[in-house]
Amino acid sequence: MSKILFSINPEHVENILQGTKKVEYRKTRCRRDDVDTVLIYSTSPVKRVVAQAKLLGILEDNPDRIWKKTKLVSGITYEFFEKYFAHRDTAVAYELGGIEEFPIPKMLREFGIGVAPQSFVYVD
Repeated sequence: MSKILFSINPEHVENILQGTKKVEYRKTRCRRDDVDTVLIYSTSPVKRVVAQAKLLGILEDNPDRIWKKTKLVSGITYEFFEKYFAHRDTAVAYELGGIEEFPIPKMLREFGIGVAPQSFVYVD
């Protein structure tokens, strides 16, 4: 099994840690089938890997259907969702569970990563 690291805005990271955001939306789906863990990198000003989560599933569909399936656990407004997926035919929702916050946030280099990815990167 393998891991994937997501770069996430600190506001959304807080919602994940508090349990109000149980999905992470992306415009593209990872192509590997063996991913079972998501590392959560909190972007500036934090700039650390602050937690990890179990990847429970990946939903991929048109944005309207994804929103209907996930809105109660989205942790975001419909307006934010709609703007993010504007002019897109496909939306991807990564279902997160078993959140484990690290007592001491970790540097990217501890995972063999030099620069934070725009969206995500695989971690072996």
